[in-house]
This record gives sequence, C-alpha cells and structure tokens, in this order.
Amino acid sequence: MTSERETYVYIQLPGTLETVPAALLRVQTLPDGTQIGRFRYGDRYLARPEAVALDPFRLPLARQVFEFTQLKGIPGAVRDAAPDAWGRRVIEHKLERSPADLQEIDYLIHGPQDGAGYLSFGLKAEPPAPRRRYNRTHQLDELIAASQAIEEGERVAPNVLEQLDPGTSMGGARPKATIEDGQSLWLGKFPAKDDRFDLQRVEFATLDLARRCGLNVTQARLQSVGRNDVLMLQRFDREHTPEGYLRFGLVSGLTVLDCGDSHLDRDRWSYPLLADNLRRWSDKPEADCAELFRRMVFNAAVTNNDDHPRNHALLRRQKGWRLSPVYDLVPAPVVSLERRDLALTVGSYGRTASLYNLLSQAGRFGLSAAEARQEIERIVPVIRQWRGGFFSFGAGAAANEHPCPPPPAGVLLLRPAARGLKGEEWPQGPPARPPPLTPALSSPPAPRADTARPHAGRTARTPPACWRRLRRRCRPCA
Repeated sequence: MTSERETYVYIQLPGTLETVPAALLRVQTLPDGTQIGRFRYGDRYLARPEAVALDPFRLPLARQVFEFTQLKGIPGAVRDAAPDAWGRRVIEHKLERSPADLQEIDYLIHGPQDGAGYLSFGLKAEPPAPRRRYNRTHQLDELIAASQAIEEGERVAPNVLEQLDPGTSMGGARPKATIEDGQSLWLGKFPAKDDRFDLQRVEFATLDLARRCGLNVTQARLQSVGRNDVLMLQRFDREHTPEGYLRFGLVSGLTVLDCGDSHLDRDRWSYPLLADNLRRWSDKPEADCAELFRRMVFNAAVTNNDDHPRNHALLRRQKGWRLSPVYDLVPAPVVSLERRDLALTVGSYGRTASLYNLLSQAGRFGLSAAEARQEIERIVPVIRQWRGGFFSFGAGAAANEHPCPPPPAGVLLLRPAARGLKGEEWPQGPPARPPPLTPALSSPPAPRADTARPHAGRTARTPPACWRRLRRRCRPCA
C-alpha cells in the first residue's frame, strides 16, 4: 500500500538568530518500495528578502514542486542535516525501535534541534522555541559512560539521551556530543569500544600535521577525562554572539557532486570533479580549488583513504558558499608499500596515490604543473617529519601499538626516488600508456580449486604473470 510522510523544514536565516519555516517535504512510499520526495518552498519564505536557497542548483528559490526519487526521496541538502550513523543509533535507542521500523523522515524529525548547519525539522508549521541548554565539560564523564552503554545495548536514562543528541551525516559513526566551553561550541569525540589504540590522539596529531602543512583546519584540543581522552573540535558552523549562536549552512561533498553513498555512485567520487563543481558553488573558487588540491596531496601522503565525499563539505556564511575547514583526518593502516588508493579519484590514473596521478589533472584545480609541484614539494617534507608531532602529543605509542602503524607512511609513494628515479628528479610527464586501475580490471579468469584468486596480488608466493606485467608498467607511477 501507498503511504506518505511529511516534515516541515526550518532554517535559521543567515546572519540572524531567527528560525523560520522554509519548506515542506513530503515522501511517498509506493507499493513496490519506491520513495518519491516532493519539496516545496513556502510562499512566505520566498517573499523574504533574506531568503536563501538550500541548494542553488537543485533547490533554487522558485514556486514549484521539486521531485526526488534518489536518496529515498530526500534532497541532498536536507540529507546532510540528518543524523549520522552514531546519531541514528541514539535515536533508535531513544525510540526503542529497529532501523527497519524507521524511515528517513523519522530520523529527520527525531534528530537534534541544534544539528549541523542551519536546518531543523518538525511536524508543525511554526518551529519550536530554540533550546539554549548545552552540555558542559564537567559532564564529559557522564556522556562517555552513556555512549559506552549505548554501544553495549544497555538502557540509558532519557535525560542523558537528550544530552547525546546526534550530529549530522558528516560526523561519522563514532560516539560524540556537542559541548559548550567558554563562548564556543565544540564537538566532543569519545572513545569507542572497538578502538585498538587512542584514536583521539592520533586524529589530533594528524590535524596538527595538516595545519603545519598549511591546510585550513578547525581548532582542536584534547580533553582528559579520567583514563579517557576526548577530542574536542570547535564547530565551524557556529559563531557566538551575546544573544546566541549564529548558524551557517553546511552541505557535504555528496550534495556538491550530486551523488549518494552507494557503490553505484562511485564513478562521481572524484577530486577533479569536486573541483569542477567548486567553480559553480564557491564564492572564491580559485582559492577553494587550490585548497582542495592541497588536501588531496595531504590525504595521499598520509594514506587517509577515508576521504569519501561526506568528509568534504561547503560552509555557507553571509556572503556565499566556501570550502569548510578540513575534518576527519586519520591515517589508515598501511597494507601495501607498492600501491595506495584513496576513496576519491585522484587523476587520470584512478584513485592511486602517486606523483603522476596527483599531477595528471592539476589544471582542473586551477594550478599549472609547476605550481602543483611546488605545493607537493612544500607539503611532503613537512609530513616526513611526522614523528616529532605524533610523539609530542602522545600518539606515538598508539601508532607503535597498531598492527600496521597509522603514521603517514604513504609519503613513500610520493618520493621521486622511490621507484628508480635518480636523486630528487621530478617526472616530466605520465607514462605513454596508462596502467589499469586494479588487477581486477584486467578480466581475470575464473577462480580455480587450487588457488583462491589468481589475481589477488603479491600475497601469493609466486606472483602471477599479470602482476609481473602490471609492476613493469606501473613502475614510473609509484
């Protein structure tokens, strides 16, 4: 049978503390499970001179109904204000319902009133009175205990659940809560039960490394709570005023790229494509494209392969959209010294984190080949000195305890001399014939009984012939 759910979309007008109804979102579920979303701005909102479009390209200010069949009928700009994986767990715990019993609109309605960005949701035309109560640092111990209880599936007091109001889809799956300290709001990231090392210290050290490389990084600090560490990240979507906090718009890279999380959308997960879209979205595209290139180089050098589109965002202040400060930077365990892939396409040779690939499409970022090389030559030497920063913040022990240390060992791939180039010579251009992105793209034969995967790579005792050919062809790229 066909069913329909709806929610009002509220927005805190840019540069003000006034929250007003902006639109109505209806999602219809057809008998075959297809979900169709219909979004329409309110006439009173459109009549406001300070009205802004939630998405200037897919949700422009207009008196029309916008239909969406992807993303379960939820527009991308609205999806970005929905709770993240951790937030969904909190809501399910609060409602005592399973994910199968909840629709996307349920997560919007039961999400935090003060989530990321400037959007909120409700069942009434007029938004509720804003809540001015925030967690304080002295409550961190209680919040950590509550998050651990949720991970264990234990009951948590309703008042504590309210304190754990979730963040947005860009926050990830780690336990967290918003904390007010001084005249700033902070996102506190707590330890998780499956952590094998102090991830908070490793992320803090990586953020500091990114700052030393010249990246735009939000303010961060470590807060010790008993035997636990809490990573405190200043919320860049908020600004304190004597009357309250200004809220700024936030959209993820998924919305900018007009794609979803599914593997079916992976062909649009691309740094060059993101740079192309920044030229449409950004108020200062040249500066933001150059910053995006630096982030791509940094992620390649530290082997941060969690650089998916949710971990890139645009922030809307009063004047327009700009690339947000970088967040969620954690080196991945090193599994190969021959090849590393990022989550997003890097250049002409796919997702491979190599010099040739980083330089292959520098022009799409507004950089000449010489300018791109200068950026890499400036960033990589800083990253090679990672140990001093990591150990000074107490993350060195965590790195040593990791089965494949999380320090940025990916710099090995960025050394020009690593694969036979003499001295510090830079490659002059890409190989004449691009190598395949992965061995799997070479149409491997069907698995045999005596060997699980003939094309499984260097884990086999005797590398198959296809891999020997691949290594010779890829030699200049690594």
